[in-house]
Amino acid sequence: MRSARRPARPVAVTLVDACVRADGRGGSPTAVLGEDATLSDEQRRRIPGLAGTSHAVFVATAADVTSLRFFTAEGELPACGHGTVAALACNAGTTRRNRTLRTAGSHWIPAWTRPRNLLVAAEFEAGRVALREPSNAELVPVLAALGLPPKASGACVATLGRPRLLLPVPDSAQLSVLTPDFAALEAVCRQLGLLGCYLYTGGEQGFAARMFAPAIGVPEDIANANSTACLAAWLHAGTPDCRSIAVDMGDQLGSPATITATVMDTSGVGEPVVHVSGLAKVRRTVLLDLPA
Repeated sequence: MRSARRPARPVAVTLVDACVRADGRGGSPTAVLGEDATLSDEQRRRIPGLAGTSHAVFVATAADVTSLRFFTAEGELPACGHGTVAALACNAGTTRRNRTLRTAGSHWIPAWTRPRNLLVAAEFEAGRVALREPSNAELVPVLAALGLPPKASGACVATLGRPRLLLPVPDSAQLSVLTPDFAALEAVCRQLGLLGCYLYTGGEQGFAARMFAPAIGVPEDIANANSTACLAAWLHAGTPDCRSIAVDMGDQLGSPATITATVMDTSGVGEPVVHVSGLAKVRRTVLLDLPA
């Protein structure tokens, strides 16, 4: 005799557009939930699909310390920049606030929020970024999956939580028409242990970027703040006077986003420390039926 199916449980999810443009347009829709120890990791993985977002962040707050866990449909991430911006926006209040964040990787992160009209400006210390040049064995299969020629200069493997490939392209026209083979890119990123591939272009007039991460269940990310922090560290390594960048993302997906990253530690000793900031718009809280 079959056992009765357990009913779905309602969960409250706050939808936040993270890293919106200055006028409040666009941003990366993110699901923000209060931490619930009774939820399994499998249930947490279902939240992004149910909420129509790429990521979900689970928030537990005690005193001035906020603990964060990040999930996509593929599983848990050690860090998520735009998810951090979204979580900070939900807990911002109406005045400037200083907070300490704790991520799944047990890192303690200083963070700040302040209201800006109907938006929230959020800033946090993304951490130290490790940089190295990729080997040909890493670079060539990724280029092939992206549909690019087998040679490229200026590429970097940057690690912030997890490694990802940073790759410059000549101009915004080439950036906008990129059409990766997502199945091939997923396979090679899994093989190489890469989070994904962050392609960028620009200079003094501003930067634009696209982040492809099918290996974590996100074919293209609207806004990837931690990869933008990695880019700031990489550019600063080559040009020490370059300390702060603003990067536009999401235009190809119809949801424009902007992230700012600033290298704070310019002593030249060890890995650079980078701060990330973005504007967020808290939309609404909805009840979702989460299968048991």
